[in-house]
Amino acid sequence: MPGYELINNEEYLECKDVLKKSKTFFRMGFDNIRKGIYKVASFEKKFSKHVNSKYALGVTSGTAALRVAIASLNLKAGDEIITQAFTFVATVEAIIEAKCKPVCINIDNSLNLDPKELEKKITKKTKAVIVVHMLGVPAEMDKIIKICKKKKIKIIEDTAWGCGGKYGNKFLGTIGDIGTFSFDHAKAITTGEGGMIVFKSKKNFLKAKAWHDHGHENNPKFPRWEDTRKSSGFNFRMNELQGAIGLAQLRKLNYIIKSQRKIYNSIWNSIKKIKGITKREYSKKCYISADALVIMVNNKKLSLRCRKFLLKYNISTKILPEAYTWHFAGKWSHINELKKLNLSKILRKSENKLSRAVSIPISIKFTKKQILNIKTAIQEALE
Repeated sequence: MPGYELINNEEYLECKDVLKKSKTFFRMGFDNIRKGIYKVASFEKKFSKHVNSKYALGVTSGTAALRVAIASLNLKAGDEIITQAFTFVATVEAIIEAKCKPVCINIDNSLNLDPKELEKKITKKTKAVIVVHMLGVPAEMDKIIKICKKKKIKIIEDTAWGCGGKYGNKFLGTIGDIGTFSFDHAKAITTGEGGMIVFKSKKNFLKAKAWHDHGHENNPKFPRWEDTRKSSGFNFRMNELQGAIGLAQLRKLNYIIKSQRKIYNSIWNSIKKIKGITKREYSKKCYISADALVIMVNNKKLSLRCRKFLLKYNISTKILPEAYTWHFAGKWSHINELKKLNLSKILRKSENKLSRAVSIPISIKFTKKQILNIKTAIQEALE
């Protein structure tokens, strides 16, 4: 989570172009006054090149990215979208807002979508799957793709926590049909709020581009106020200041991921011999972005105890164990569409896993002393 940790003069200079030169915050039009400065368009181009994707679209948030991605698939009301029990509530909110039916399934030992559960839950109404690479660890994409390809089901990768990570030799977000990213304050790179969507299909990209801009096709034959349109939509446009900050942050992404992985490994190497803990599982094909180090203990009481002792040494935890109710579908009784589904019972296996987990957020500014404090805290908690 170091994007905000590295904000410096680079972000200022990119924003200065907007504030002093173009003086245009709107990403489109005003060509006669903006002096050739198009920060969002440049950010999209460079982001797509970085992750080796054909098409990219900047939006206002990671939540907006999910909603626009779903809109690009032209799904019908009542179509089912499968996603996982462990994800931020926005994943399900986007499905419901699109008038589709969310189907939340159990997670495997990677704490991501379980391919075996996926295969069981597919019905004739299943049109898409949203796979979430939670806390920087990739899901089992080979197995998921095989299942979805056989059933002709579209895959959206929610890569909010996985920006910069890979599965095999492909960047997360580029393996399925569509990938979404979040650039909020606590993500690997940040624009304050903001998001990105990448596409394999030009058709999906053009649909999303119009839909996120009230249906505008941005037809070069007409001025914007006479533009053509084929559908309605909403306003999820990224603005030029977000694009400017994104450009500066993107240049730091490789350094961020390498640094996170180094700190992640240092922490694990210091604690791996402590009895009573194991590391979250993931495939050898995974190049994790190392957003957080998740360890598993024997029960919920011990996970809460670990958090208590980590806080004693001024080390925070992230989502697990203290805030998983925001990230676990079995606890979302406030969502009317989920109330009758008895998810707390259906997803009990997932809750058992999550209740035993402790997530340590990775700061690239962790010192040797802080890493030693993490070790000491966990040792004391498990004594």
